[in-house]
Amino acid sequence: MNRRDFVQKTAVAGLATQILPFPIFGRNAPSEKINIGLIGVQSRGSWLAGIFSKLPGAEVGYICDVEDGAIANGLKAVEKAGQTRKPTVIKDLHKLLERKDLDAVAIATPDHWHAPAGILACSAGKHVYVEKPCGHNPQEGEWLLEAARKHNRIVQMGSQRRSWPTLQQAAQDIREGAIGKPYFARAWYYNNRKPIGAGKSIAVPATLDWDLWQGPAPRKGYQDNVVPYNWHWFWNWGTGEACNNGTHEIDCCRWLMGLDFPTKATSTGGRYAYKGDDWQTPDTQIASFEFGDKASITWEGLSCQAFGPEKSGRGFTIYGDKGVLSAPQSGPDYQILDLGGKVLKDVKGDAPTSTSTNAVSPGGEQLDAYHLDNFLESIRGKAKPNADIAQGHKSVLLCHLANISQRTGSIIHTDPTNGHILHDKEAMKLWSREYEKGWKPVV
Repeated sequence: MNRRDFVQKTAVAGLATQILPFPIFGRNAPSEKINIGLIGVQSRGSWLAGIFSKLPGAEVGYICDVEDGAIANGLKAVEKAGQTRKPTVIKDLHKLLERKDLDAVAIATPDHWHAPAGILACSAGKHVYVEKPCGHNPQEGEWLLEAARKHNRIVQMGSQRRSWPTLQQAAQDIREGAIGKPYFARAWYYNNRKPIGAGKSIAVPATLDWDLWQGPAPRKGYQDNVVPYNWHWFWNWGTGEACNNGTHEIDCCRWLMGLDFPTKATSTGGRYAYKGDDWQTPDTQIASFEFGDKASITWEGLSCQAFGPEKSGRGFTIYGDKGVLSAPQSGPDYQILDLGGKVLKDVKGDAPTSTSTNAVSPGGEQLDAYHLDNFLESIRGKAKPNADIAQGHKSVLLCHLANISQRTGSIIHTDPTNGHILHDKEAMKLWSREYEKGWKPVV
């Protein structure tokens, strides 16, 4: 069954529906083999390496990381996936991008490297799969989009839900009027993260190239509570929970509602759950986005409180003037209800949801494989990216605007044609960032 037939032959309103997958693993491999380099393989990147290794017509030819333990993780993931060829290890991504046999890269580094690495890859003629967020700040999202178009490269962002069959069906349901005119969405992400403590300044481990790890970010001394994960909560390298996890649900809402750039963004919250550690970004954040007189979206992010709405750690609900679409756990399952709460359509997916204990991929291998396969088919010219950088930038921009509002205490008004901040000099200072000398991205 091809993708078009799949969409046309799925759910019948009023019935519980099981959406079955189209085959990915184990199908006959096309002749056009794509050689991929994984940049950043500490956790998520190793997971991606394992999936790419299994996809037909793809091979992980290179592993690129600046930390020895991460490199070992990446190599192990490829071996476990059954790939017979051992990837070549290159620690410096600049040298990786010089390889003539490299077709594409997948970037799963810390956030401050996402756009700079993607821009370098496009300039070197490589296609790019970049995990969210597509930039450390709004300017980088625009630069990466510019680089993709200038060099005619495929750039797919890791908004995996856009490739999930059930959520593609949900988007079609809304387009066909299943809930009437969608006008409001509520999204959320809840977790039980613990304090990160006060970091101690220690010698850089011999297994880590700290200078290359920091790359384009202004230099900071090494301390023991940043690598491998807690950089998320430092503004110099990370983007907080809004871009770390909020991107997924916010993107789903914007996509399903057919919304573009916002007209206003606000955010409230702070570091409330714990005090006295080095965590800089909010652990509690309520963000709101308005799209003129069309619609609005809110997102609740509680990093340190796991009891979320509808007894789910993440999810979204879209409200229309004739009904509601509910997706606790953010899919793959969803329901359509009438205004009185009666279930009109109950759709079940074929793979585990985000209740999974797999922290690097709550959706599981099959659901991620849909998105990676779409990237490969786009490179071959047989599909279009489900999460092209143009769409990725628009959704990530909402998260950045929430953070800018949070950090400045301002209500952010924006140009609905491009999302640029209007009439607020302090907020506009955070549109971009300072770079380490000699490391500023160049499109």
